[in-house]
Amino acid sequence: MNEKTAALLNQQVNKEFYSAYLYLDISNYYNDQDLDGYSNYYMIQAQEERDHALMFIKYMQSNNLKVTLDAIDKPDKHFSSVLDPLVAAAEHERYVTALINEIYHEAHQAKDYRTMKFLDWFVNEQMEEEDSADTMVSRYKLFGSDPKGLYLLDQEYAGRTYSAPSQTE
Repeated sequence: MNEKTAALLNQQVNKEFYSAYLYLDISNYYNDQDLDGYSNYYMIQAQEERDHALMFIKYMQSNNLKVTLDAIDKPDKHFSSVLDPLVAAAEHERYVTALINEIYHEAHQAKDYRTMKFLDWFVNEQMEEEDSADTMVSRYKLFGSDPKGLYLLDQEYAGRTYSAPSQTE
């Protein structure tokens, strides 16, 4: 594996841990707003992102690459409405997609087909993540300004359960 691909993979480990931290922050925001369903949704998002980081670590270790953990930046988003975190999450997912695409591009340039195959799962995952984030924004804009609509959305998100990601799916 070339050095640039290895470095990008290691950076992604840290970016995934940041994503988990960001989603914990969003979960805390919704908890403070007494929106337990939204809080639950983002708590599970945080767990998924942490697991994504661990998948990258495992892949790097299986390829005898050194993993370097960096400090995780504090999320710098400040939310003033229920919609703000949803928009921030959608923007963040597009950012993560760009990061995955950059690693994929570098692996392709290096003809690193093993890494490309590993990343295929993340490419598909990011399509789902972006779709989910965009749907949450759209649904809030359609129904969230009505207290009953917000209540129903919150109840729906309260029903989300955690399922550890698997690259065999």
